[in-house]
Amino acid sequence: MVNEEYGAKHSSALLSTANIMLHPFPPDQRNHRFPTNLNCQLSDNGAHSYNQQQKQWTVDCVSSADGNDPIHIIIKPPVNSTVNSLAMSSGNLKNAKKVCLFYAAEMEELAKRIAAQSDAIELRGINWRGLSRWLEVELRSDSKFTVRRLSFLIDDKFLAPFALGRNRSWNDWIPRKVNVAVWRAANNHLPTMSCLSSHGVDVSSSMCPLCESAQESLEHTLKFEDGFPNLSIPNAHGIRGEHVAFLASFSSPGVIFEQLSISYALPKLFISSFTLVLPFFPTGTSERMEDEGDIATAFTLARFLSNIPISRGGPTSVVIYDIHALQERFYFDDNVLPCFESGIPLLKSRLQQLPDSDNISIAFPDDGAWKRFHKQLQHFPMIICAKVREGDQRIVRIKEGDPKGRHVVIVDDLVQSGGTLIECQKVLAEHGATKVSAYVTHGVFPKRSWERFAHDKGGSPDNGLTYFWITDSCPLTVKEVKNKPPFEVLSLASSIAATLQI
Repeated sequence: MVNEEYGAKHSSALLSTANIMLHPFPPDQRNHRFPTNLNCQLSDNGAHSYNQQQKQWTVDCVSSADGNDPIHIIIKPPVNSTVNSLAMSSGNLKNAKKVCLFYAAEMEELAKRIAAQSDAIELRGINWRGLSRWLEVELRSDSKFTVRRLSFLIDDKFLAPFALGRNRSWNDWIPRKVNVAVWRAANNHLPTMSCLSSHGVDVSSSMCPLCESAQESLEHTLKFEDGFPNLSIPNAHGIRGEHVAFLASFSSPGVIFEQLSISYALPKLFISSFTLVLPFFPTGTSERMEDEGDIATAFTLARFLSNIPISRGGPTSVVIYDIHALQERFYFDDNVLPCFESGIPLLKSRLQQLPDSDNISIAFPDDGAWKRFHKQLQHFPMIICAKVREGDQRIVRIKEGDPKGRHVVIVDDLVQSGGTLIECQKVLAEHGATKVSAYVTHGVFPKRSWERFAHDKGGSPDNGLTYFWITDSCPLTVKEVKNKPPFEVLSLASSIAATLQI
């Protein structure tokens, strides 16, 4: 058994428990005793763009004298990490509000980055019941060990194991520094579409059997046979009197019920306050009706959230980034306090880092985007585009401003298929823009529509977008576009961490 204990701050940031089955030791190793302490170096592959420094960890190993019992490994985080030192030196930690941050499974990477911003934020995991992992490990006669096979047990049913082969081995000498990445191996071999694809399985036409969507979520592997979620909040008594937040992602209708269930349960556990962080409000574009009988689903979702119970500290705070229409604030009733934040400060910071930062103009694809964002970007020259009807077609035209000789950045709140952005890029290039980039807070991109912008799909900085900035509000998209030009991800982590202190 391998218990990975990361201390209070990291207790749920990574897999809390993994089971390792060891082959019997070779005869000449029967009396071999593992050292009681190993020093190792861990690097989070998913966060290299946010923190280039590796962290020193301590691994305590305990085994029986005869070598027949499993090895018990305790992984402890560094005591004086760079982030901790910065937080302590700032003098703000003493006065910071301690927050227990729960998160939806697909938000795990963002949750880790939020927790890295402050020692006052403690990660807690929801128990999506039923998942266990077995790593079959072979200890060789030369004291090296190899991870041979990974199996999964979901609700007492074994899935087909993954054969890891020799390329998935940790061939370091046991007494020396060891790269212990058991949780990383487990995450990388879940039977998800992306992982199956990396193993050569064609998943291009696969659909999630529960929500019939091409986009899946980890929770969909952790349900009862009837499709309803099996959830629990670990150590519920331990969060009494604490400030609690839940980082949600309503990426598809199929996950909304289970995350609402969590949001409804947490405030009832005698907590001091509750904050729901929902970076992307998915029905925001359906905020009005044009004909009798139309249903404004933005109002429907707002009513769902408005029914979150009041905690001991008062109404729930609902944090949303760049909601499509500001008037949607009034769709929520008095049981919740909507807190509307923006990703535009992240864009402004990134633009200042560009070599041509003094040659930037901002373009808006329509009047709605201009009304929404122009006050936050008023120190940039502005260009306003509009769709005009020519015959049976609606064509994008420049309504105001001159892009000639400028690096033009198109700004909007979200992107779906991307058709409007492509038309804007073309008309701006035709009018002399030297570069065209784009920023949206929410990269929704249904049905992999982001591929229309990828340079390896026929685009290039010459005939497409130079940069396409999105935030990590839509985590499934972030995984798909990672390391694919022209996409760059601007993380909301620091902004969310600051908002949790309000």
